[in-house]
Amino acid sequence: MMYPMAFVSKTFLALGTGLLLLTSCGGGAKPEEKKAEAPAPAAVDPASEATITGKVSFAGDKPVAKTISMDAVPACANQHKGPVKAEDTVVNGNGTLKNVFVYVKSGLPARQWAAPKTAVALDQKGCIYSPRVIGLMVGQDLEISNNDPSMHNVHPLPAKNKEWNTSQAPKGEKIVKQFDKEEIMVRFKCNVHPWMVAWVGVVSHPFFAVTGEDGSFSLKGLPPGEYTLEAWHEKLGTQEIKVTVAAKDAKTADFAFKN
Repeated sequence: MMYPMAFVSKTFLALGTGLLLLTSCGGGAKPEEKKAEAPAPAAVDPASEATITGKVSFAGDKPVAKTISMDAVPACANQHKGPVKAEDTVVNGNGTLKNVFVYVKSGLPARQWAAPKTAVALDQKGCIYSPRVIGLMVGQDLEISNNDPSMHNVHPLPAKNKEWNTSQAPKGEKIVKQFDKEEIMVRFKCNVHPWMVAWVGVVSHPFFAVTGEDGSFSLKGLPPGEYTLEAWHEKLGTQEIKVTVAAKDAKTADFAFKN
């Protein structure tokens, strides 16, 4: 069939207009969306790094440690030469407290602090978690070992992170886990041995410490600023101290808990 020339011209003009509209309305390739840039990794000028050190003292009547009964589990009891004492409140010989978690609660600049590639170890020996209190960063490996001749059941009870519950055979393979949210503190228990307790402090930066047998702590590499430090103890609660440090400063911050 033959169409008049005017009809053909109008038809091609309509088709061309339609293609142009499709292209301009998104019919063609979509432009690439600009991705949000991740925060730059934290970097502190070594020439300006500050340090905060201190100790955590104890005042009042020294608590009498309770004896843990392991008689029903010979595999646990036989690993100890004498009675096993609870470690929920350990007062050192110099009047300080052991197992206090001290960390920077607020004041740090909004930066991304890279988690160490080295793992933090949590052991089970003599049916006791060791250390009782540890700290690690968000995204850092927690490596859990069972050096006992008996089965254990590692069961953290977080409020913000994902809860898990994993059995671990005697001398079995290590359990490696991470936490993806900051949380002070995460309690660990063993479903097989109810007296087993450990506490893990999960923070988003490297400025934390756990007091040992002399009750001291040290927070190094801090950028200049005004900080709030918090000391956490599983029985005696928490305390806060504000500390301001200048470049290359060294300040002291002591905590004192009462029974």
